[in-house]
Amino acid sequence: MTTSTASCPTGTTGMPGTTDAALERAWAVLETVPDPEIPVVSIRELGILRDVRRAADGTLEVVITPTYSGCPAMSQIAEDVAHALDVAGLKPHRIATVLAPAWTTDWMTAGAREKLRAYGIAPPTGNCGSAAPAQEKVMRFVPRALPAPSCPRCGSAHTERLAQFGSTACKALYRCLDCREPFDYFKPY
Repeated sequence: MTTSTASCPTGTTGMPGTTDAALERAWAVLETVPDPEIPVVSIRELGILRDVRRAADGTLEVVITPTYSGCPAMSQIAEDVAHALDVAGLKPHRIATVLAPAWTTDWMTAGAREKLRAYGIAPPTGNCGSAAPAQEKVMRFVPRALPAPSCPRCGSAHTERLAQFGSTACKALYRCLDCREPFDYFKPY
């Protein structure tokens, strides 16, 4: 596994629809790799999987980005990606962790947001207005007022934050003031 702070090169990538059958298979295989902390969503649905492409030497290169710097799940994600590709017979391969541009909740699919809600995690509200993963954009981290997340259990918007950090650093702990149930909220980045 390699780590880089440069963004993915632009140009031809292995996005679905390519004529390279191995790349198509790799995308399909990696669609099934779950996030180790939230197993109901795949790394692709969360936007962690950024690219699958052929390196100059013909090696299959998988590009992943952590949901935040220092995410402890990244080594497990890289292992899971390598294992899935090995089982599918897609060798040789290399996993590259790319830190810039930084991951944003804007990269989550609508399906991922619904799966989070069904799993009991309130999906991020609003968006960061960031560009697509393959484009660079300067992001300014300025606190802004966001609407309170709705309770994923009863749907009430009458909620309160209990702690800035929940079960993982990318989530905050909230409580519904109507049904009184605590829940994680996936913070928007």
